[in-house]
Amino acid sequence: MSITPRMAERREPPFGALRRTFAMLVKEFIQLKRDRVSFAMIVMIPVMQLLLFGYAINTTPRHLPTAVLLQEDSDLARSVLKALQNTAYFRFTHQVRTVEEFDNLLQSGTVLFGVEIPRGFERAVRRGEHPALLVAADATDPVASGSAMAALGRITETALMHDRVAGDVVPPPFEVRAHARYNPAGASQLNIVPGLTGTILTLTMLIFTALSVTRELERGTMEALLSMPIRPVEVMMGKIIPYVLIGFVQAALIIGLGTSLFGVPIYGSLMALALLSTLFITSMLAVGYTFSTLAQNQLQAMQMSMMFFLPNILLSGFMFPFAGMPGWAQWIGEALPLTHYLRIVRAIMLKGATLENLRYDSLMLLGLTLFAMTIAVTRFRRTLD
Repeated sequence: MSITPRMAERREPPFGALRRTFAMLVKEFIQLKRDRVSFAMIVMIPVMQLLLFGYAINTTPRHLPTAVLLQEDSDLARSVLKALQNTAYFRFTHQVRTVEEFDNLLQSGTVLFGVEIPRGFERAVRRGEHPALLVAADATDPVASGSAMAALGRITETALMHDRVAGDVVPPPFEVRAHARYNPAGASQLNIVPGLTGTILTLTMLIFTALSVTRELERGTMEALLSMPIRPVEVMMGKIIPYVLIGFVQAALIIGLGTSLFGVPIYGSLMALALLSTLFITSMLAVGYTFSTLAQNQLQAMQMSMMFFLPNILLSGFMFPFAGMPGWAQWIGEALPLTHYLRIVRAIMLKGATLENLRYDSLMLLGLTLFAMTIAVTRFRRTLD
């Protein structure tokens, strides 16, 4: 008597479905164990988020870099500077001699605040002339400057605590005149829109090139590519250059919409902005290409890109004030191309900065680009082993 398929189904051993499901479960765990990159991402991403949010992120930054233009060296001037320092919001990093140095430091983003104490300040206070000292703030990031600006109201009292130069006068003997530069209204769009330019380019450029070499491997076309008389650097340039043009179009689109829809100004040179944007796009493409030479498949390349994208978002100054991070987090941020591009694009668009003002960030961006390209060319596989 023959057994029909329906009878075979009826005679299926007990717990057959459970056994098959368990076998599939074991297979997936074995495959996950072999895929070390995916396993590392499962562990590292939550650990990285916890450490960065717990230790590096600070929404009320303190000890912000400040320049001082001290036109007189008097007891009252020193008391004012001490009172500013005691607020824990200001950290004096530069003492300048001219107004031009004062403005250049603010324009380049080297300092976030500048304090100017005019000549004859103490004598004017003693005479009851009610002089003013200037505190200029780089307000392109309202979060970073807001708390420090609010603390200026208490400076007059604390500065005179030990220097009763004018007696107990009801009106303050001098005023602190705060001037929020580059974004006096504190509009968040002026900070966010230029930052989005770099953030969107980081994400798209990384993904485009991170999949380039691994796609060739998975499609089986890498062998034909390697058999051609072409050098690794030529392969890299051939894959990167088309995406440079795509990235340039993306940047132009974002900046164009930002200026037309949100009223974000462009005070600086469009040529300088285009040149440095192209350099940043190239750096991101080089990093993505490096990941494609390290990964064994497209999934790993995507995971590496996301692992790199996360600290770029958190430590570059896009979401949280860069100056408020601890020293070790700032060191990591300085090694990220997005950190330098955010300074560049905000300085050119909102401050009218020139290439001379942005020399440091431009050179850092160039150095990071060359470093990523060197690794990519070195790691490019000449065989399919």
